[in-house]
Amino acid sequence: MILVDTHVVVWLALEPAKIAKNARTAIEQNRRQGQGLAISDITLLEIATLESKGRIKLSTTLEMFLSEVEARFVVLPITGRVCVRAMGLPASYPKDPADRVIGATALVEGVALVTADDAIRRSKALRTIW
Repeated sequence: MILVDTHVVVWLALEPAKIAKNARTAIEQNRRQGQGLAISDITLLEIATLESKGRIKLSTTLEMFLSEVEARFVVLPITGRVCVRAMGLPASYPKDPADRVIGATALVEGVALVTADDAIRRSKALRTIW
């Protein structure tokens, strides 16, 4: 299993050309092997926020879009372990709470994070794919 960052979920649905070749290969390989693609549950809130602010335009209702995301990805919950791990990420890791929850989820689950976020990748706090 691999964890997918919020922007990657949006790009998969709306702008797949934005996804780097390495990331696309990892996603396709994971799917072929029957392993799940996962998201943190905070990704659902981030998508809803993007849509409500007009930063993304959906061809369906927000509820239908989120329902489709839930059907296509394993949705991992924010647990106590994730919260503790999020607070323990190094100072070099982005301060955004959602980024910290997503990164901590990858660490707790022992999986790589597919992300284009340079700050997350530069922090070297977790295994990333891009």
